[in-house]
Amino acid sequence: MIQITECPRDAMQGIKDFIPTDLKVKYINSILKVGFDVVDVGSFVSPKAIPQMRDTKEVLKKINFENSKSKLLTIVANKRGAEDAVQFDEVTYLGFPFSISETFQQRNINSTIQDSLKRLEEVQNLCVKHDKKMMTYFSMAFGNPYGDEWSAHIVAHWAERLMKGYGIKNLALSDTIGVSDPSTITLLFKKLIPEFPKVNIGAHLHTTPDKWEEKIHAAIESGCNRFDSAIKGYGGCPMAKDDLTGNMATENLLSYLNKNKITHQLDENAFNKAMQISNELFLN
Repeated sequence: MIQITECPRDAMQGIKDFIPTDLKVKYINSILKVGFDVVDVGSFVSPKAIPQMRDTKEVLKKINFENSKSKLLTIVANKRGAEDAVQFDEVTYLGFPFSISETFQQRNINSTIQDSLKRLEEVQNLCVKHDKKMMTYFSMAFGNPYGDEWSAHIVAHWAERLMKGYGIKNLALSDTIGVSDPSTITLLFKKLIPEFPKVNIGAHLHTTPDKWEEKIHAAIESGCNRFDSAIKGYGGCPMAKDDLTGNMATENLLSYLNKNKITHQLDENAFNKAMQISNELFLN
């Protein structure tokens, strides 16, 4: 069974024109009817850093969470954001971005790697205290464009350190700028999944329109059964670079699963309705 996290937050966060709160709520409500395992709905970060997400508290108060089996996730970058997030009973997962690239960690959350480890521990402690789950987004897991040292062994070292040293049980290998290819995807998942069978290791893949299928195929063939995606492939990381490589498009992921007769839990009629509503937020 493939688990899917739908990421409207990731899709919306790089759009400069502010999307009205009620329209966000309408869209997220439609997504909550589809049957995604997790929905990434917002972030508790500085509104100066991500202006589009400044209304996350209002969104959480307004969405219709009843009769949905989806769990909610919000992104936090420090203890202060985590303290805000844990106040919401609706939120199950706190997502924390951690990168082995010193350059990107500074660009993304204005933090060194060592300071980020302290932040990660603080967020994890709050999750344990408030019965939440932490999702660590392992940024730059598939390569580094900034000249920082990268190798599969370095990735594995840090993954092991996070899982053994900080009790991380949910790890998303993140292709922050879309540089992954089937060989690196295969190498990392085939190495990490058998080594850490009690850890839920998923794929947060960014991609260009011509590379999505080979990336999904490599991940599934390597034992990955959890994917992040976003309707229409919108979004990416606004802290990475300006010409954004998009998220994995959910409709492409769904098409691949159906074509290959791989089981999922999505209501495709509800998904098509969410796709229609997405036209109100995103350009075709």
